[in-house]
Amino acid sequence: MTLQRAAFVQEALIYGTPNMPPLTQTLAEVEAELQQNDGCVAHLGPRMVGAVRARRDGDLLLIGRLAIAPDQQGHGIGSCLLDAVEAAGRDAGATEAELFTGSLSEANLRLYEREGYVESERVDGDDGIQQVFLRKRLG
Repeated sequence: MTLQRAAFVQEALIYGTPNMPPLTQTLAEVEAELQQNDGCVAHLGPRMVGAVRARRDGDLLLIGRLAIAPDQQGHGIGSCLLDAVEAAGRDAGATEAELFTGSLSEANLRLYEREGYVESERVDGDDGIQQVFLRKRLG
């Protein structure tokens, strides 16, 4: 939960609001989500520096909450976590992965495109910000 909040504070600064699910989730909600999802974590020594969650929906692997400690961003941890969670999804039978980010999250969009994700849809939010959905074939 600490890692998630630290990572998503950066997003809150971009969007000018702390009212986003990764920052408003309770510990009980995070624990319930972790029980219903698969995921991967990255450690630097004893310190957790990255995490990602995913769950299968038929042939689709839904990836979410990619969180990297702010002082560790830009060192390839996000790419490694995406590779790991995609491999686990592929092994479980997923043929495609989907994730999303906000349209103002330029660093996230660059990472996802660099990792082979292609924009599939933009959805307008009530706040005027678009959610950008991206997909990637696994296999």
